[in-house]
Amino acid sequence: MDRILAETYPDAHCELDFQDPLELLVATILSAQCTDKRVNTVTPTLFAKYPTAEDYAGADRAEMEEIIRPTGFFRAKTTSIVGMAQALCERHGGEVPKRLKDLVALPGVGRKTANVVLGNAFGVPGITVDTHFQRLTHRFRWTSETDPVKIEQVVAGLIPKRDWTMMSHRLIWHGRRVCHARKPACGVCPLAALCPSYGLGPLDPVLAAKLVRPGPFS
Repeated sequence: MDRILAETYPDAHCELDFQDPLELLVATILSAQCTDKRVNTVTPTLFAKYPTAEDYAGADRAEMEEIIRPTGFFRAKTTSIVGMAQALCERHGGEVPKRLKDLVALPGVGRKTANVVLGNAFGVPGITVDTHFQRLTHRFRWTSETDPVKIEQVVAGLIPKRDWTMMSHRLIWHGRRVCHARKPACGVCPLAALCPSYGLGPLDPVLAAKLVRPGPFS
């Protein structure tokens, strides 16, 4: 199934815009309960105003909240970003660490965020268990676990480590484009012959094709 998705989505990648590890870390924190597309409309202003961890650490809360307001939960996200940046300055000389245990120790940074940064900023294989990833691994019967950490552990045993980051992108892209939560486009799904959940959505190719979304997405 992963090989078919690789053929289907050869250009799969992180849909958050960033230029360095710090930008990706901040953007990923902002992406909680928000679409990547909306985050990408906010980050150019944010990144220009706060180019370093020191800038975020000493930021005026009201100014930052106003910039990131469109992403939702802006007060909590401001707290996370400022706290994360202060920890970077105190513990890592203002640089984003390259180890999972160091990343998850930062305020506002969980395993999902850490794996996004490791896989896409540092080239360290990581599995990103977001809502799309959880839904598809259940539909594919790869696992019945509901805890994200356990899902990550199970899938890690199914897919070669070198492919973890790209496999995560492929599942997320497929979940955003074809295998939707409410009505998957089963009739045009490239995994139709292998998927144990085939038939949850319309099987008619014409009807199914209307459900496919081209992106960018949440």
